[in-house]
Amino acid sequence: QNDGQDLDSWFSRGQRSDRATTHPKLNVTKQALPWNEQYKGKANLHVFEDWCGGAVRHLRKNLHFPLFPHTRTTVKKLAVSPKWKNYGLRIFGYIHPFKDGDFQFSVASDDNSEFWLSSDDSPSNSRLAAFVGKLGTEWTAPGEFTKFSSQVSKPLRLMSSRRYYFELLHKQDDRGSDHVEVGWRVFLPSLKFEVIDSSYISLYTDESSLKMNHVEHIPQTLASHSGSYLWEAQQDEHGADMLKSDPRDTFFLTPAIEASRVENVLVPCAYSPTYVVKDFPIARYQGLQFVYLSFVYPNDFTRLTHMETENKCFYRESPLYLEKFGFYKYMKMDEEEEDPRQRAFLFLNPDNFLEDDEEEEEGVDSPEPTDPPPEAQEKSFGPVPGAKGKETLPDPGEGEEDELGLLASSKHAGALSLQPHLSVPIFGGKAKTLGPSKPAAPREDKKPQKTQEKVYVTRLQPGKRKAPAQEPAFPGIFLYPKALKKVHLHSRTPQKHPITSSKLHARRALPSLLALGTEGLFSRETHEDTTPAPGRTAATTDYNSSEAARSEGTRVTSFLKMSETTASQQEEGRGQEEEEEEEEEVSDYSYETGELQQSWLEDSINWQRTFSVSSVDFELLRSDWNDLRCNVSGNLQLSESEVVDVVAQYMEKLNEKNGGIYTLLRIVNVEKRRDTARGNRYLLELELAERGQRTVRLSEYVYVLLHQGKQDDSAEANPKGLALGATEPQPSTWSILYGKPVLCRPLRLSWKQDVMVHFVVPVKNQARWVQQFISDMAHLYGATKDANFNVILVDFDSDDMDVEKALRDARLPRYQYLRRTGNFERSAGLQAGVDTVEDGHSIVFLCDLHIHFPPNILDSIRKHCVEGKLAYAPIVMRLSCGSSPREPNGYWEVNGFGLFGIYKSDFDRVGGMNTEEFRDRWGGEDWELLDRVLQSGLEVERLRLRNFYHYYHSKRGMWNARSKKPPKD
Repeated sequence: QNDGQDLDSWFSRGQRSDRATTHPKLNVTKQALPWNEQYKGKANLHVFEDWCGGAVRHLRKNLHFPLFPHTRTTVKKLAVSPKWKNYGLRIFGYIHPFKDGDFQFSVASDDNSEFWLSSDDSPSNSRLAAFVGKLGTEWTAPGEFTKFSSQVSKPLRLMSSRRYYFELLHKQDDRGSDHVEVGWRVFLPSLKFEVIDSSYISLYTDESSLKMNHVEHIPQTLASHSGSYLWEAQQDEHGADMLKSDPRDTFFLTPAIEASRVENVLVPCAYSPTYVVKDFPIARYQGLQFVYLSFVYPNDFTRLTHMETENKCFYRESPLYLEKFGFYKYMKMDEEEEDPRQRAFLFLNPDNFLEDDEEEEEGVDSPEPTDPPPEAQEKSFGPVPGAKGKETLPDPGEGEEDELGLLASSKHAGALSLQPHLSVPIFGGKAKTLGPSKPAAPREDKKPQKTQEKVYVTRLQPGKRKAPAQEPAFPGIFLYPKALKKVHLHSRTPQKHPITSSKLHARRALPSLLALGTEGLFSRETHEDTTPAPGRTAATTDYNSSEAARSEGTRVTSFLKMSETTASQQEEGRGQEEEEEEEEEVSDYSYETGELQQSWLEDSINWQRTFSVSSVDFELLRSDWNDLRCNVSGNLQLSESEVVDVVAQYMEKLNEKNGGIYTLLRIVNVEKRRDTARGNRYLLELELAERGQRTVRLSEYVYVLLHQGKQDDSAEANPKGLALGATEPQPSTWSILYGKPVLCRPLRLSWKQDVMVHFVVPVKNQARWVQQFISDMAHLYGATKDANFNVILVDFDSDDMDVEKALRDARLPRYQYLRRTGNFERSAGLQAGVDTVEDGHSIVFLCDLHIHFPPNILDSIRKHCVEGKLAYAPIVMRLSCGSSPREPNGYWEVNGFGLFGIYKSDFDRVGGMNTEEFRDRWGGEDWELLDRVLQSGLEVERLRLRNFYHYYHSKRGMWNARSKKPPKD
């Protein structure tokens, strides 16, 4: 690697390090290593553990591939099955043909694999010969060598007197029977493939005596190269907004404004925020409750929008609610134009309906949370004669839309509380109450079989009715090509006359419609196609028959949705139908056929439905409280009008002092810490033009100090009320009630731009990660040219690499190596590292090993650490399994405070790390340190830092694979 690379190359490598700091850019290995006859019978095997995905391309984007595997070992044949999950294999070495001639190779695996073969012993000449899949979804059974055409290679001419370099790549996810094998055969179609065993393979080289960070011997090929074109070609564009460039990322490279230019620009004022909890007793681990978040402008796109398909906590809605109802409550469906032929009415006059002499069970699906109980759903339609009580529809809120998108004001709820003398149309939008119609005569049933009257639902029929008594109750509801023959049905209750199957459907559908309740009638949940059981079909109100569509030209609109039935109800319906119905004459299109019924009852969709919606800013629902529940939301957003007011006031003062030589080019970054009782603190980062020529960087803390007295939070809730000078046309709430706020310079709150930063990292037996960390630090030095940082590695007796030698070989401005013995102890290691720092006026950054640093990390630490005032706990993004800085899927580690920046003098003052309680364990030591930091009177700045990642890593073989004791007898 070239440690002197510029910042552009830092980004061009996509935040990916090649890790070999002692090498220039890796090239394909052309010259093979010396070979020994003793190498026969085995092949080299490199294992990359705990890495998700089933495609070989997923293996290639592993941070450590191909130089730093988790394990380096050997195999004795080209057929491997570790019986493990989420790993990748690289097997390489030589093949020795047993005769001269043409050979064919085939590879089989679960999941994907690639077999590469060279034309000689040089790795640089290897080419892809056969493979299983490219997407991660393809696989074969063991020994299945001919499932895919890609598995079998073309005939290749080999000679027995030569050896041929080969490479086998395999990727396994967390499912299936893991295996990979390579077979070969002499090119005769009648022969079967046989697995290549130990008689015909040999090692590329012997690695048994080499340290894990010794990588010069590992062959680099087109198949396995950290800079391979294959990775670039197979890389998909990622949807994370944070990957887009932002001026913040490189602003530290802009020359800083001269310190004398900003001195005494603002009047000094005391800085003593009310949220500081100095000497306040804090219970163990309760410091988390006293950490507040800062607001940021402009949007830094730290919100993980690409992860919100799985996690919608940003919207402050119940996950169960969103799963069932979605976001429809934010939408107001527009009222649809009425067609008299398509109105749905409720009638209490039974003369228009078939007589329902059978008692049928009104079973429905499990009600939604707002449904009335099934036995009370008939009551929900209103005061039906004979019904007890006067219950109306549930009212989810006053003047608001309920979960179904319906207006739920009392007016509309009352409109649906039907009176016996009113006919009310039912729509998915507002329900209009029509004028009184012809009163319905009370039913005087000669058969005293019911004490309760049912409400029937139907539609007005278009056209003229020649014989009203014989017309179907739901005309054209099913798509019959021609009129049905009459079917005589036998049931337990004799019929007065035969009825059509359409009528029978309609009659049987009525109780199901009534049992639906309002939720069923107006349901908008159409994600699943539900097929009602025969004999218990809920009638769709789709006016979509072929005859009606041709003759009337009506618009297709669905107002009612079919009732969903449970499996038990379906069985019950089938049994009831089999008992009740015996056909003497079968119609041409029997409605009892389940397959045909699915097409008949197809939901119709109103493609013309429109809606109204208001602009919604969900950021307004957030506060600066340290929210530990949502790990995908980004930094709090600061109002633009508030920022403009503060910047305008500051620029006026700056030019007043310097003779107007500065012009504002861009507001790069503004951070605000809110204190409504005493005043708000801002960090202004502005790009300025000095005398119209030189571009300079201004990065200063300012303070908007309120006059003493009880302050009103309402002004803070509406930042537009902030008035700082003549830029505000009208006086603000603050200026009226408490006098004009004062823009001033907070005393003892200025940061040093060249202060030394010490990265303290304890390590043990993590060679690949230690090398990665050292390499990243070297890249940081090359990208920033900033020599004012130091790497302190505390090594707990690592035996898998020479850590001190790796530090010496790396191009670092300075480093310190401290060796300790015994088991790994994070608290003790951090304390030992900090103790080596002599300058109390420098910053120590307590760090982890598995971190990817953005190039502005040094600048970010310095800006947010102020001696005696501020400590810094940036929030890191924890990458998911299989993710990388190029494809950052994961979440913000909102609970962790292990990455912590603080001045050495402040660290000593609070007592340092608790090495007594956290001697043999780690986890919780960061919260315990936070408690003491807050009690000492320091603020802890908490921000999500762009492109600041915690790599996903294996827990196997971690720190305390303790010094193994011999087993007891």
